[in-house]
Amino acid sequence: QVQLVESGGGLVQAGGSLRVSCAASGRTFSRYAAMGWFRQAPGKEREFVAVISWSGGPTYYADSVKGRFTISRDNAKNTVALQMNNLKPEDTGVYYCAARDYSGSYALLTRRNEYDYWGQGTQVTVSS
Repeated sequence: QVQLVESGGGLVQAGGSLRVSCAASGRTFSRYAAMGWFRQAPGKEREFVAVISWSGGPTYYADSVKGRFTISRDNAKNTVALQMNNLKPEDTGVYYCAARDYSGSYALLTRRNEYDYWGQGTQVTVSS
């Protein structure tokens, strides 16, 4: 059974930075797997933020976070992190880590129903 546990959320002022992490346990993902971050603001649908291939392939970002967020992985520790800089109030939401066993195209990896495993989420609040 795969478990994903997020950590690192919190409250920050606009323009500040936060780093959220996701620790995967239960099994080691194959080199073909993809790990992603999604977020959900109150009253809105869960949306794609960023994704990285476990083997070090291309990374993809939502247009709204390009140039501000960076996704990275540590295969040895089975973790994925999201460094968030220059945060804006509209970045507020619950951030979820997600994983799927196989990577794919940008179109596929941005769809939340393509992911097999999800964490419980960590709250990120950006004050103006």
